[in-house]
Amino acid sequence: MNRLHATKEFWLAALRADSPALQDAVAQAGPSAEVPHCPGWTCADLVEHITTLMHWVRETVPRGVTSGPTTAPVRQGERPEWDVALDELRRELTGTIETLEAVEADFPAWNWAPQAKQAGFWHRRMAHEVSVHRWDAEAAAGRPTPIETKLAADGVSEVLDTWLPAGRRKGPTDLHGVVHLVAGDAGYEWFVRLRGAGVSLLDTSTILDSDDHHARAQATGPASDLLLALMGRLRMERLVVTGDPRLISALRTG
Repeated sequence: MNRLHATKEFWLAALRADSPALQDAVAQAGPSAEVPHCPGWTCADLVEHITTLMHWVRETVPRGVTSGPTTAPVRQGERPEWDVALDELRRELTGTIETLEAVEADFPAWNWAPQAKQAGFWHRRMAHEVSVHRWDAEAAAGRPTPIETKLAADGVSEVLDTWLPAGRRKGPTDLHGVVHLVAGDAGYEWFVRLRGAGVSLLDTSTILDSDDHHARAQATGPASDLLLALMGRLRMERLVVTGDPRLISALRTG
């Protein structure tokens, strides 16, 4: 795996860029518009999800606690009128950015992944949460635009180093082999070994050209398409796939 050295500043910059675009898209689409790649969801559902999650994050992360939370990000009370919901979304996005800006990446903070319990997880997670849902909102408005290339490449890495090790796979878990993902526009590639329910991300910096990776599937495409396919937004057919496509579907987490 190529190592993308993203930082708190990088993730916050992405969050600042995608937040207003998300707000514009849901306002344009309207509350009853269906979110095409989130079955059963309307834009009203999408707005509620993001608003409640952002509120939960900005209340939870600054506490400096690494034990699991006792509350879940769910709305209390009835859903507000659409104009009020949009205003709540704006305020929660702004508040979350301000909260995450105020905490350093190594500040103690719980997360659901098998990695360091630090606030940096949430800098990264919220950047990708908003970027993918910005794409969802734009799809509902009929005008989806790709996720920024470097951000999307880091999003692919997040799926592989965070979501899958945390057991959040939605693809088959009984396959064995190696998957090679290539984001040509970003200049990044990843090797992932599947061992049934187990997943290991291989570091390409330690692999010699003469090594036999036993790769049984490869998917190539723009970083944005790779991420959106792994997150269940785009069909794998959007990628150039060789080998056994079931191995690639085994990496899907959304």
